[in-house]
Amino acid sequence: MNSEQIIDSLRDLIATGDAQGKVLTDPADLENYGKDWTKIYPPKPLAIVLPKTTEQVQALVRFANDNHVALVPSGGRTGLSAGAVAANGEVVVAFDNMNQILDFSASDRTVKCQAGVVTEQLQTFAEENGLYYPVDFASAGSSQLGGNLSTNAGGIKVIRYGMSRDWVAGLKVVTGKGDVLDLNKDLEKNNTGYDLRHLFIGAEGTLGFITEATMKLARKPDNLTVLVLGLNDLTNTMDVLQTFQKQIDLTAYEFFSHQAMGHVLAHGQVQAPFETEAPYYALLEFEAVSDQVMDEAMSLFEQCVENGWVLDGVISQSETQARNLWQLRERISESIAPRTPYKNDISVVVSKVPGFLQEIDAVVNEHYPDFEIIWFGHIGDGNLHLNILKPEDMAKEDFFEKCQQVNKWVFEIVERYQGSVSAEHGVGMTKKPYLHYTRSEAEIAYLRGIKQVFDPNSVMNPGKIFD
Repeated sequence: MNSEQIIDSLRDLIATGDAQGKVLTDPADLENYGKDWTKIYPPKPLAIVLPKTTEQVQALVRFANDNHVALVPSGGRTGLSAGAVAANGEVVVAFDNMNQILDFSASDRTVKCQAGVVTEQLQTFAEENGLYYPVDFASAGSSQLGGNLSTNAGGIKVIRYGMSRDWVAGLKVVTGKGDVLDLNKDLEKNNTGYDLRHLFIGAEGTLGFITEATMKLARKPDNLTVLVLGLNDLTNTMDVLQTFQKQIDLTAYEFFSHQAMGHVLAHGQVQAPFETEAPYYALLEFEAVSDQVMDEAMSLFEQCVENGWVLDGVISQSETQARNLWQLRERISESIAPRTPYKNDISVVVSKVPGFLQEIDAVVNEHYPDFEIIWFGHIGDGNLHLNILKPEDMAKEDFFEKCQQVNKWVFEIVERYQGSVSAEHGVGMTKKPYLHYTRSEAEIAYLRGIKQVFDPNSVMNPGKIFD
């Protein structure tokens, strides 16, 4: 079939039923839906399909198998590893119009959603029903649930609540063969062999498409309080973490460098937390459920100051102040975006973070002394974000080429520390050449075997994770 015939067939496929989908082919739509937040690969999709039902998705996948058409899933397009980029004439399957909350059970504390439900939409629904969906990140206002699950997104609450996969009670998926599977049927206990649900979580759409997910909800936290500390040295991040965790259950523990905060402050929407300048900052969040907990927090803060780990600090006195302090961390990505950052999303076990970060920082600064390096991340769960900023007078292509040269040295350190080259952003295309630094040859062979079982014709997001 030629391109026009494929597009005509796609229109016919999703014109069935009461809820009809759409097919888009305008250049602006191809540009918008064919990319994510990465800027390395220019989008070149054949067409954009926006289905409305699982049955339409199933019809698309079966058509793709019969006609050797490659499909790329698209959610909120906030990914950072080019996992949702269509760069080779693929058909993009966008889930924007599958955005309904289908069912809610107060007694089970579960909510069934279509894949296109936006993270913030789910959070708001939970709050309106007196509950809490704890998976949270800066892109919550645009990222979609299907994309979150396909990359097993983590975010800022992992230290207390875990990753996206920890909140999935059940999934409805369309496999690469075109079969519809209801996985786990929302059961809390189901010990009947392999749990296929977890194969699709983190698979980046390479095994099939998630069309519905039943998500678990939690008790709403009480009086979340934020403490921002200026640290004397990078190693003090672990000293402070250990000190507080002995007495207080933290809901978040983030860190960022002074350079990172400088970019946020330059935008003028947020003020510095205190006058004292520090090389690094830690942001702690906890439930101040009583005066006793607040007294304990202040006592621990004073202990950290006495030990020389902390130079200064501030604690929120209201929800508004807590939200403002969070802006110091959450606005970093937005503030450095105009500088076309080259991002690495890496992780090790928490205890190894200080030495790990210092080694990588030394390597990057040695080879690229003229590049600005921005560090921030979820240090409480061992996840660090390394951002190298493009000089204004350097072409984007030259900048990315130079950054890719340093990847080998960075990922050799990751391998030596037994860490991950992608903590929460997935592999996609940008991390594909470096997968072997985290996964053994035997593991990769098993991954390929699983892909072959679910997608024997390789129509599901081909070229992502591995070739």
